[in-house]
Amino acid sequence: MEVKAKLRYLRVSPRKLRYIADQVRGKKVGFALNVLTLGKRAGCKPIKKLIDSAVANAMETGKIDIDNLYVQQIFVDEGPSMKRFLPRAMGRATMIKKKLSHITVVLKEI
Repeated sequence: MEVKAKLRYLRVSPRKLRYIADQVRGKKVGFALNVLTLGKRAGCKPIKKLIDSAVANAMETGKIDIDNLYVQQIFVDEGPSMKRFLPRAMGRATMIKKKLSHITVVLKEI
């Protein structure tokens, strides 16, 4: 049995989050949470909260042993970009794209 959790429209670049997602993919939930707790990157805290949410979803069903859960899938998709403009020299403007991310976590029992 598997459990899913999604986080959408997170204001962190997908490129930064994929590095963290690669570190916890395939690991047991306890080990993954320890790695995320000690991590200093920007996306560690939201991914940790997402895995905690997936564990809470598993506890709610009552059919899954939480000690045997592992991160079967975790993937980061790019969301819509917020477009902002920065004034430049001689009356010009430069567009800045602030990227958003969608994260999906799937936990499965061993």
